[in-house]
Amino acid sequence: MSTAKQLYQWIEEGEHVQQDFKETISSSRKIAKTICSFANTRGGRILVGVRDNRAIRGIKAEEEQHMLEAAASFFCKKEVPLRFELIQLGLKQVLVAHVPESEHKPVFTLGDDEQWWAYIRVKDKCLLASKTVLDVIRREQKGENNLIELGSKEEGLLKYLDQNERITLKGFCKLMNIAPWRARKILVKLITAGVVRVHTTEKQEFYTLA
Repeated sequence: MSTAKQLYQWIEEGEHVQQDFKETISSSRKIAKTICSFANTRGGRILVGVRDNRAIRGIKAEEEQHMLEAAASFFCKKEVPLRFELIQLGLKQVLVAHVPESEHKPVFTLGDDEQWWAYIRVKDKCLLASKTVLDVIRREQKGENNLIELGSKEEGLLKYLDQNERITLKGFCKLMNIAPWRARKILVKLITAGVVRVHTTEKQEFYTLA
């Protein structure tokens, strides 16, 4: 069971790849995106009742827990099993929701458009997972053989990245004159083999040598 001292240590860390602050839970649908991103990455915890500036607001724990449970059950596919801790700080309460890394990746969440989308956690942000990232997750989940044969397209990409800092999917397609689906298939193999690294950002996804 976590203590007040442990909570203060977590708050001091700030938001990061495995931690998020929420002053309150306003929507199960919205918080499901955070749960989904943790489940698809390395797991994490949500501190409910803590503002972005690290000030402790306190909450009504029963209501917040109900919203989180609904998010994990109804707005996530596969369902994410949360574990809760309630930490009392004087008259204020902080609810800690521990989100495990999923054993059934990728996890999807229901968006405002009523479509299912997958998110990953990058630093302190929840970012939409690309088709390439989803294919990497699926391949890793299956435990497929990561041994690869390097053809002319793979060698061309590695030679380019050896001489340049990064490349995008569109840039790889143009470099090798291949269709996006084929470029994505090559990238997925190289990423799961640990040769190439994918970098997901809010603006554009790109690839570098690992």
